Amino acid sequence: MTSGRRKWIVLSVLIISLIAIVLDNTVLNIALKTLSEPKVGLGASQSQLEWAINSYTLVFAGLLFTFGVIGDRVGRKRMLMIGMALFGLASLACSYAQSPSELIFARAAMGFGGAAVMPQTLSIITNTFEPAERPKAIGIWASAVGVAIAIGPVTGGLLLDHFWWGSVFLINVPLTAAGVVAITLVVPESKSPSPGRIDVVGVLLSIIGLVLLVYGIIRGGDAGSWLDGSVLGPVAAGIAVLVAFCVHETRTEHPSLDVRLFRNPRLSAAAAAIALNFFAMAGVYFFMSFYLQNVRGYSPLHAGLATTPVALGQLVASTRSAGLVRRFGPKVVASCGLVIVTAALIGYHSLTTTTPIATLVVIFLLQGAGMGIVMPTATESVMSVVPRERGGAGSAITNTSRQVAVALGVAVLGSILARSYRSRLAPALSAVPAAARSVATQSVAATQAVASRLGPAGRALAVDSDHSFVAAMHVTTLVSGIIAATGAVLIGIWMPGARVVARARPATPATPVVPAGAVAPGPDRAILVED
Repeated sequence: MTSGRRKWIVLSVLIISLIAIVLDNTVLNIALKTLSEPKVGLGASQSQLEWAINSYTLVFAGLLFTFGVIGDRVGRKRMLMIGMALFGLASLACSYAQSPSELIFARAAMGFGGAAVMPQTLSIITNTFEPAERPKAIGIWASAVGVAIAIGPVTGGLLLDHFWWGSVFLINVPLTAAGVVAITLVVPESKSPSPGRIDVVGVLLSIIGLVLLVYGIIRGGDAGSWLDGSVLGPVAAGIAVLVAFCVHETRTEHPSLDVRLFRNPRLSAAAAAIALNFFAMAGVYFFMSFYLQNVRGYSPLHAGLATTPVALGQLVASTRSAGLVRRFGPKVVASCGLVIVTAALIGYHSLTTTTPIATLVVIFLLQGAGMGIVMPTATESVMSVVPRERGGAGSAITNTSRQVAVALGVAVLGSILARSYRSRLAPALSAVPAAARSVATQSVAATQAVASRLGPAGRALAVDSDHSFVAAMHVTTLVSGIIAATGAVLIGIWMPGARVVARARPATPATPVVPAGAVAPGPDRAILVED
């Protein structure tokens, strides 16, 4: 354990690393509209934009456990520095991409670096702070996400208003360089006394399975039908590979994802809370950039400023989550957080093409507060169950849950958005030349680009595209709201109430008696008994 003020300095350096990772994704959200434009961006279609997001998240999610194990073996500080350097170099490649395909591959490389960074941050926190201080440290760590969410869109808007689109990635380079220097000077090295071996087969199966599943879902949105063979084939193959992955993980001695940990109901319920939260919100992140910039006509900077209430709500709520958990318990807090997220998603149904911005500010505040309550609570629930020497695995569980949920959320909800938009826009396309119709349905930005070349008929098409997009938003947020509400109910039923009955460090270590299916506590780990 690191003593005195130094551990808080270590935490501040880890937060720099976290902000670099989160900042990139929030900046990308505000840049989606620009990237979809053929003249000032890359002319990316909606499916290409989805892959620009998901190429990062799939690689990130697939390698989290591997890099957690590598960090436990070679040193968490060393792996943190390597990951930050890779993330910076890949950001540089993104900023100078010449096509959507190049951007997608460069984003995948960023996911490689991000996967090396993220597990080390929570693992180092677990090994730096005593159990009594750990919830506060994790709360501060989680609040950094709120800070990054706040400054990301505003920073992205400023850059897009004054520079070319690649500047939103180039900003990562000095940030990661400063992070590497700070890590070198401040963060102590730590390793696991008994690190596992790398599960190469498991890593390959997880990535292949997720890519096939996400490809099939995105293909469903592009094709306009989820019953087509080109959709069902990849989806079925992806599910089959993921089932094989789970079977393999139960049989290998050193799994990349120890599915046996999920036998503990507190850990599995907490991971589910994280996943459901981010799955439900993924569609919102994806369409809001288009709503603010294409439908409402905001500049990138004004759109970025409009989203800051999400970060404010998350920042305020996350710093108070530890106190709420002490008073009411994680089950009540996590469930209530998902109820608040559900209320925010229902609020999006009030949006039209002319809704006062104050309404959106209230919805954003509510959404941020719900996320700020859920995330620290669920994260600490996972980290409190996993033994300290397996901190990398605990960190990877939380981040894998989040990233897989984001990838599937963007794919599923993005496909629902695309199909709903096309079906509602179809009657208005009769005035569009046949050669331009397929282009016009790629995204709302593509529709408006076509409309700008049609003269008076184009003005009517632009209006129809705005209303069609808002209607598609309503369908997407309805699905998101149902998912979030279902999550709140399941967490309320599934997550056990828990009270600490012992926290001792005996002079002579003894093996604690743990109920079947639970995870044995480490030397500084509290023993939890279900209420």
